[in-house]
Amino acid sequence: MPNNAQPHVALLASPGMGHLIPIIELGKRMVSHHEFHVTIFFVASDHASITSLLKSPTPHNLDIVALPFVDISGLIEPNTHLVTKLLVIMRESLPSLRSLIAAMKIRPTALIVDLFGADAFEIAQEFGMLKYVFVTTNAWFLAVIFHSSSLDKQVILEGHVKGQKPLKIPGCKSLFFKDTLESLHDIDSADESEFIGTKMTKSNGILINTWQDLESSTIEALRDNNYLGGLIKVPIYPIGPLVRQEGKQVLDKQVKQWLDKQPIESVIYVSFGSGGTLSAKQMTELAWGLEQSQRKFIWVVRPPSNNALGSYFTIGKTDGDGTPDYLPQEFFTRTKDIGLVIPMWAPQAQILSHPSVGGFLSHCGWNSTLESITNGVPMIAWPLYAEQKMNAAMLTEDFEIAVRPKVSTTEEIVGRGEIEGMVRMMMADKEGHAMKNIVKELKQNAEKALDKGGSSYNSLSQVAQDCLHHLQV
Repeated sequence: MPNNAQPHVALLASPGMGHLIPIIELGKRMVSHHEFHVTIFFVASDHASITSLLKSPTPHNLDIVALPFVDISGLIEPNTHLVTKLLVIMRESLPSLRSLIAAMKIRPTALIVDLFGADAFEIAQEFGMLKYVFVTTNAWFLAVIFHSSSLDKQVILEGHVKGQKPLKIPGCKSLFFKDTLESLHDIDSADESEFIGTKMTKSNGILINTWQDLESSTIEALRDNNYLGGLIKVPIYPIGPLVRQEGKQVLDKQVKQWLDKQPIESVIYVSFGSGGTLSAKQMTELAWGLEQSQRKFIWVVRPPSNNALGSYFTIGKTDGDGTPDYLPQEFFTRTKDIGLVIPMWAPQAQILSHPSVGGFLSHCGWNSTLESITNGVPMIAWPLYAEQKMNAAMLTEDFEIAVRPKVSTTEEIVGRGEIEGMVRMMMADKEGHAMKNIVKELKQNAEKALDKGGSSYNSLSQVAQDCLHHLQV
């Protein structure tokens, strides 16, 4: 229970692990480093990994509250874009959120929402709360959202989408068409982005899950009135990297024993996030590529789907050795000395932090990207959806800590030979060794940003001071 002298902050997370993980980590940090009481609201879900996340221990003064599930099937079309679905879910959740906040004896001083929760600002306004947006991805993504929302939609469609010309972002890296956001292809989604951008300018500030040294030029462009600052008009607070901590959750005994037997930095970890899936043909090529590389691997496997966001249908028949029918026959038998396959889900933070892990084949979700960097692990970038192609471009071109297939991972099949080559390069060649050195430097730089007196610590301290001042007014 918060007290009158302690800042009480409410955080609102939209559906999806990509939003909930950094929201929870932000809440933990505000409690442990800045003496807040924090209440986290999230839209209820029965997703197994979310259930596991919510069972992990949380500090005193941090409460997690599920908002009732809302059925939006009658409000949207079956093919409605994901961004629109999330916005509708959050709008329909507002009455529950308002009731819960109104019933609090000590109401929050501030409300912090992710990109899809900005409609809740009307509740913050009603109860006299400060309003912040927490961008759970990077500063370049924010720059693209703001700049594209300021342009005529037909200009984007004709030049960037149909003409496939780079989208030039003032003061920032240009966005090439091969890496563009899916939402820029669609007028309705572009309108939603404009709506989100407009809401953000009504806030008291924008928090971003990045840090100053990682994206210094982009962050400066977001603040500079000569570039994007004139559009944004509110303070920018880089407060990251906020990632899952190892905590008290332990690795499965079999996984730990297997990893403990492997040489240092000899294992590549393969996972496509909490919802990402591959087609059946791509699964086969990936399996052969890993086998032919003859490098140690841990692979979190889900049944295939032709939709990258598919996931979770019943596993089919298996071979005599337990190999599921969507992997090459007797794959488990042939790779028993070099690989470990984990079905559906694994404790990623614990695996990436193990000394035996030296590479990560990833979908490039921003949470996974930050977890890889903060554990000093270079990547094979395999983007599937959302802003992941932008993240892959940053990792390969700007940070130089990843390698990427030559073909589009969202439109073509990456062959087993190329997969074998990327794994061997990452785990054994000079180029992979150079990436490991760079990412270990980034790891140290990230730790410095979060330490007391570091850039991210100071950014969050400023938000804390503003909340404290608002409480005392």
